[in-house]
Amino acid sequence: MTTNQFYDFTASDIKGKSISMESFKGKVVVVVNTASKCGLTPQFEGLEKIYQKYKDQGLVILGFPCNQFGGQEPGTANQIEEFCQLNYGVSFPMFAKIDVNGKEAHPIFKYLKLELGGFLFDDIKWNFTKFVIDRNGKPVERFRPTAEPTELESTIQKLL
Repeated sequence: MTTNQFYDFTASDIKGKSISMESFKGKVVVVVNTASKCGLTPQFEGLEKIYQKYKDQGLVILGFPCNQFGGQEPGTANQIEEFCQLNYGVSFPMFAKIDVNGKEAHPIFKYLKLELGGFLFDDIKWNFTKFVIDRNGKPVERFRPTAEPTELESTIQKLL
């Protein structure tokens, strides 16, 4: 892999617009793979609360819908966006549906898995795996899918 910094990547947002991760330079970033029909989906509420609490201090959460785990994100971009806004009031940036594992894994997730390997193996194990990236673009901590968003708070506070 030639790219070696978070800010070198781009991704399409939920509307299909290409967004450079460089636009988040200087912010603490949480990258999370999401799904609308998962037992962990209520974490959207906690993620939104943390986003609202810290966004003015420099936090941004980036949601990446993924359908690789039990087909729990079958919807279109419009359906995903509507679901997140109506059910959880999600206002943090959401991106186009991606793969996080395998040959077609999005480069951002390939990079994050390389930088912060998982327990036993590096692949993403399920929806709502969370990566925290510091203000300089360095991935600093990986949280398991079942980690409640409040468990990220002390790490976020230290980095802000």
